[in-house]
Amino acid sequence: MPRIVRGALLQATWTGDKESMIQKHEGYAHDAAKQGAKVMLFQELFYGPYFCQVQEPQHFSYAEHIPDGPTTKRMQSLARELGMVLIVPMFEEDTQTSGIFYNTAAVIDSDGSYLGKYRKTHIPHVKGFWEKFYFRPGNLGYPVFQTAVGKVGVYICYDRHFPEGARALGLNGAEIVFIPAATSRGLSEYLWRIEQPSHAVANGYFVGTINRVGIEQEFGDDDFYGQSAFIDPRGQYVGAVGDAYKEELIVRDLDLDMVEQVRQTWQFYRDRRPEEYGDLVAL
Repeated sequence: MPRIVRGALLQATWTGDKESMIQKHEGYAHDAAKQGAKVMLFQELFYGPYFCQVQEPQHFSYAEHIPDGPTTKRMQSLARELGMVLIVPMFEEDTQTSGIFYNTAAVIDSDGSYLGKYRKTHIPHVKGFWEKFYFRPGNLGYPVFQTAVGKVGVYICYDRHFPEGARALGLNGAEIVFIPAATSRGLSEYLWRIEQPSHAVANGYFVGTINRVGIEQEFGDDDFYGQSAFIDPRGQYVGAVGDAYKEELIVRDLDLDMVEQVRQTWQFYRDRRPEEYGDLVAL
């Protein structure tokens, strides 16, 4: 029997406050469930603005513990209610050491169980993306989670510029890799359209990726350009790409049987030569 999974992505505009942003995502999750979606990704730092456009300590107030914080618990209840796997990117404060923060995504199964988290590995620090002011680099590796819809991995925003982690997720068994992002117009808009299909092709898995939309004027004039999409293991977009300016819920059917079909056709895993790649990590 074909393994067809209906997935959902939400590219959203900033509402102005945390509670209404959470409510917006809950509403769209209900809409996605009504359309038959069984897995849904929210955007990077979903319940807040992309505050990394500035370096101001008051934004640490957005951080929560994961999984013991209130938003994770709320999302577990939502996942259980809807019977939907949720990938929920949030601002995390370490539970063991106060003052240590991560850019993190929680993975919640369709029965509401918390499966684990991925912490963003590669942290940028350039104008408009002052992330090292807020986040420590991730230290949990590249976990893949067995969910009700299949094997799921996460990569976050700036991570996508680095092929090593994308390959590690494939080697760890990922069938779908979700990449939430907050990326503004400029050179990255071109890279957006080539890097993520490249990850899908090189590693033989589906990619589901979100970029938020609009201008968060209280933090700067960066214009987030949307264009969220699902991409299949052949590097082809599944349906239309999301709008470049408007908020949009994207729901698509993903044929997970394609993962095995593509890997049996393009034998990139068989023909790898890891014994020849030592210099890549020795430098």
